[in-house]
Amino acid sequence: MAPGYALVLSLIVTAPLLAPGYLLLRDAVSTPRSHLSDAALGLSEAAPRALPQDFAVALASTVIDGGVVVKSLLIVGLWLAGWGAARLVTVVLPQAGLAGQSVAVTLTIWNPYVAERLLQGHWSLLVGYGCLPWVAATVCRLRTSTPGWPEVFALGFWIALAGLTPTGLMLAATVAATTAFMPGNGRPRWWCLSVSLVAAAVAALPWLTAAAVAQTLSSSQADGVAAFAARAEPGLGVLGSLAGLGGIWNGDAVPATRTTAFATIATIVLLGIVALGSTVLLRNRAAVPLLVLAAFAVVVPSAMATGPGIMLVENMIRALPGLGVVRDAQKWVALAVPGYALAAAAAVVVLRRWLPAAVTALICCAALLAALPDLAWGVGGKVAPVVYPLDWPAVTAMINADPRPVAVLPPDSLRRFAWAGEAPVLDPLPRWVRADVLTTGDLSIGGHTVSGEGEHARRVQRLLLDGADRDALVDAGVGWVVVESPGEVEVLTLPVAYRGRDLTLYRVGGEGQQASGRGLVLAAHWAWLSLLFAGLAGAASASWRARRAAHHTPQASANKGWECP
Repeated sequence: MAPGYALVLSLIVTAPLLAPGYLLLRDAVSTPRSHLSDAALGLSEAAPRALPQDFAVALASTVIDGGVVVKSLLIVGLWLAGWGAARLVTVVLPQAGLAGQSVAVTLTIWNPYVAERLLQGHWSLLVGYGCLPWVAATVCRLRTSTPGWPEVFALGFWIALAGLTPTGLMLAATVAATTAFMPGNGRPRWWCLSVSLVAAAVAALPWLTAAAVAQTLSSSQADGVAAFAARAEPGLGVLGSLAGLGGIWNGDAVPATRTTAFATIATIVLLGIVALGSTVLLRNRAAVPLLVLAAFAVVVPSAMATGPGIMLVENMIRALPGLGVVRDAQKWVALAVPGYALAAAAAVVVLRRWLPAAVTALICCAALLAALPDLAWGVGGKVAPVVYPLDWPAVTAMINADPRPVAVLPPDSLRRFAWAGEAPVLDPLPRWVRADVLTTGDLSIGGHTVSGEGEHARRVQRLLLDGADRDALVDAGVGWVVVESPGEVEVLTLPVAYRGRDLTLYRVGGEGQQASGRGLVLAAHWAWLSLLFAGLAGAASASWRARRAAHHTPQASANKGWECP
């Protein structure tokens, strides 16, 4: 029943995405087809932030429409989050029963973190988020019983799936390492830690290898730490906002109810349920590590939003540019969710002294749903598919027929297309063509520009804005120029290859240089993919064995207090 309930909630949240079209919202970009370009392999000027996500989508879009791939992964990610929360409850807190599982499912899917990351377009991060309770449950089994290799492969699968993005991998590895410290008589702590770290190392190979080969990590990311700091919501400080699973840096990527004093009421409801269950959960030795992790996941990002915290993170990134991944501090609050889910389930255990478990679950679930009413239907209709104008497939087909480096105007990385809604979106062109698209990676946040790594793209854009002739652009290695808002850019004195209402394509004829190290980076991506599929086979085997054991073994007598089955 829990998987079905999780699926229903996930579909209520993502229902608009079932319609035809493509997810195109802020950082979320989907196109009919992606290619294994240098950018998709992390070999362009930009830091490898979307690996191996872009590699996976490029492979999948050879047989399935890319828009379907991205929307399906997002829906599955939310479903896995809820189902995994129920599974974690059965493993750590079996006495909570189906009622407790239902509350855990509701809290895990229906919370501000999910809403804000949906609005920010972080679909692959939500896939990683969905893996966290499964990682915790799998490590719990390893610590408290003596399962065979299928469970080890299952752990590899969940870590690899979470590793669609570097952040998801780091979240999963942290949950695995924390859960390894729970008490148990199964596999030793060092053994569980070792397996988790080896799986994480293999899953990290794509972006570690790309960063080493392309040498694109830059200390300039330190300039954006203050802009990406967690934000206080109305009536709440930063600490309260993060404790309520909100507080994303982008004030425009929040549900309407989180922009008013209602955010305070909603946070009290969520934290009230969590606090109530924590009174029981603190006596459950298996759950304590996850509760401690939840506390750290709230306190540390809050500290990072203070003056000294911002200065410390800036200095860390300047010293080690690879740490730029930590600057969006609020995303680490996801680490609190496994502990919160267990606490929400434990609230049923507390209240059933006075109320039937089903009634308690109904009240808690209704309260959580009412605390964030606008999460339904794509966060109030804001997360919905769009349809590309006809100019886009026409222009991308011409570029793909002759894949030379592409310069784009206007120069901003984010675009506002009338046909894509009110929110800004990342330029979809780099993910639709096999050619290298020159992008600076600059971001404008609150009037402050955070510089990206694209120095070559920045020089080319200056040439275009200064009215450079064709020869100068050829010397700069530009093959095509695409103007994505023809009415806003002065007509260029270049040969026109295509002119439409939404796009104009100019043929320049310059050639770029082939990036080195493609073979090595591809090998790293195939290693990640091998871990994913080998782990999937193990996970399927583990699931089959668990169902078979449950069918032949009485389950109630096997559970003893805090121990996992």
